[in-house]
Amino acid sequence: MDATWLGHVEYKRALELQLRYLDRRVAGEVPDTLLLLTHPHVYTIGRMGDEANLLVPEELLAGEGISVERVSRGGDITYHGPGQLVGYPIVLLARPDVHRFVRSVEGALIASLAEFGVSADRIDGLTGVWAARKKIASIGIGVRRWVTYHGFALNVSTDLSYFRRIHLCGLPGREATSVAEACGREIPMDDVREAVALHCDRRLRGFS
Repeated sequence: MDATWLGHVEYKRALELQLRYLDRRVAGEVPDTLLLLTHPHVYTIGRMGDEANLLVPEELLAGEGISVERVSRGGDITYHGPGQLVGYPIVLLARPDVHRFVRSVEGALIASLAEFGVSADRIDGLTGVWAARKKIASIGIGVRRWVTYHGFALNVSTDLSYFRRIHLCGLPGREATSVAEACGREIPMDDVREAVALHCDRRLRGFS
């Protein structure tokens, strides 16, 4: 799997890039690719999400330059922003098992976090990755023509106060954490990015 670092990209621009890669993957012009990036502040709501899980008026967010985007991934509402590593795997599913794909993404993130001494795991019935019962990574996958897009968001050094404006992933009472909080120190984004790229390559290469 190729891994491409895009840097800091506005959300709508990143979605355009995903769809471009998706079309090229369908055509066989590119291999499976993991797009890695960070976003400016934005809240996104999945196709089955409940807007009541946004706890502040959109007008207030707009005044702060923060948009709310309705998107075609799975999952409910989440936050993206600086200090968060976002990954969009563009993977052809030769065997169309989306559930297994999501579990494999979770496994890749759990293995990546272990490299920094962060003990993370799944919680039965919930999508994502959790550390000390707090959500450290959100996952919402979309599929078009049996190619995946959208993906995951791993809190590295994220300002966690932004999560208090939502019911995180539609789950009242659930809290977010970050690699920095779990480790008690800042971990360079480059180091996390390299670990995630490595483990995604290992876990996701068997789907095409």
